[in-house]
Amino acid sequence: MLQTVELPVWALILILGFAAVTFASHFLFPSVRWFFRRRMERAIARLNTRLQRPVEPFRIMRRQDQVTRLVYDPTVMEAVRDYARDEDVPPTVAFERARSYAREIVPGFSAATYFGFAIKLAQRLSQGLYKVRIGGADAPALKEIDPGASVVFVMNHRSNMDYVLITWLASKHSALSYAVGEWARVWPLKALIRAMGAYFIRRRYSNPLYRAILARYVQMSIQQGTTQAIFPEGGLSLNGTIGPAKKGLLHYIVRGFNLHDRKDVVFVPVALNYDRVLEDRVLIEAGLQGIRRFPVRMRVVLGFTLRILWQKLRRRFSHFGYAAVCYGAPLSLREFLTQSPDASTETLAEDLMQRIRAAVPVLPVSFAAAALARIGGCGTRAELLEGAQLLQTTVEARNAWRHLPGAAPEAALDEGLAALKLRGIISIEHGTIKTAPGEEAVLGFYAAPTLQRCDAPEGMAQPHQLTLDEPDPQNN
Repeated sequence: MLQTVELPVWALILILGFAAVTFASHFLFPSVRWFFRRRMERAIARLNTRLQRPVEPFRIMRRQDQVTRLVYDPTVMEAVRDYARDEDVPPTVAFERARSYAREIVPGFSAATYFGFAIKLAQRLSQGLYKVRIGGADAPALKEIDPGASVVFVMNHRSNMDYVLITWLASKHSALSYAVGEWARVWPLKALIRAMGAYFIRRRYSNPLYRAILARYVQMSIQQGTTQAIFPEGGLSLNGTIGPAKKGLLHYIVRGFNLHDRKDVVFVPVALNYDRVLEDRVLIEAGLQGIRRFPVRMRVVLGFTLRILWQKLRRRFSHFGYAAVCYGAPLSLREFLTQSPDASTETLAEDLMQRIRAAVPVLPVSFAAAALARIGGCGTRAELLEGAQLLQTTVEARNAWRHLPGAAPEAALDEGLAALKLRGIISIEHGTIKTAPGEEAVLGFYAAPTLQRCDAPEGMAQPHQLTLDEPDPQNN
């Protein structure tokens, strides 16, 4: 046993390498993971003391544990058996397909990434590009939501900035979980989005096994109290209006809800509007062509970003106007199903969309564009001012949230016209204000939110006037 053994150098290196790997995998790595997980749990415990809705344990489970829990769920296992029978494949093949779908869907939430990096980045981007305003956030109905209920924010989809803006503004409430389309499954965006707790979905995938796994994941998240944020329209608005809802995720939530459960599900409508939508012309062109493809050239995006950074360095950058977020009247799923037991998901979806439309804020650019569109896109200042006064009377009668400078329409009209003129959407010649040639679709895009709000039912929201001179509540 004590004899000297001679070994080649390569064999010694190989043995030491295997020993190091074994030591690391059995002793070092578990200890390191335990150390960092304990730190994360303590950090989340401190974080939960200031959040209105604490981060649930379901969110901080290891991703592999969530995948395993999902694929072995009885509903998913039944879907696996049905898939194997219908596709005439071995059960093991169907199970591996289900596991791959689960890995694709389940996020890997990182509290450090979400609260330490993403929130700060979202705040800097939002405040760096816009002057942010909030409306309706102090409504008594929002404060009266049962702390034990699962909250689902349902929002209109105006811009890709929606993700950034809501992530920041909702950070004092809880960590949001988004449903993100396939467009974001690119490196390195994919890893960042997963770390923020978002999950990817294939919007036009008809595989019944995939749909069963996606539905079960959404239901499990809701049941565990994860705060969700969904865009019922299913995509960005191409013409500025709030379109009908696609009922996929709503249907999953309703189907997984039990009236006898202690935990209620409360939908909170959220309406967003901007004085300038960064990708407006791309969306308008796609709408005119009747497609939902947005060919974004990286050279254009990079040039736009560098130009803004250069302007900021020279202190010549001016904000893109105002970005406003308004909260509508919450809707309890338990109350809805109790009062209308025979109601369909379509009825629920339309109710929610009406609440979102009723909460759409009126901003200076949208207000001025709507006033100009109402007089045919061309007129004198006197005619436009008269139209603006009639428009303000209408939005007041509809109890619209108004984020406008001052109570009189002149100030809002002047500010909105100045922004439209700066971008070449309108021209002012010899006292006549008219839409620039070829810019009719852009004017309609910005006029649409206010015009649609004028057609919304009365009484859906409390009347409110927030002057833009007031400080932003998030900055106090």
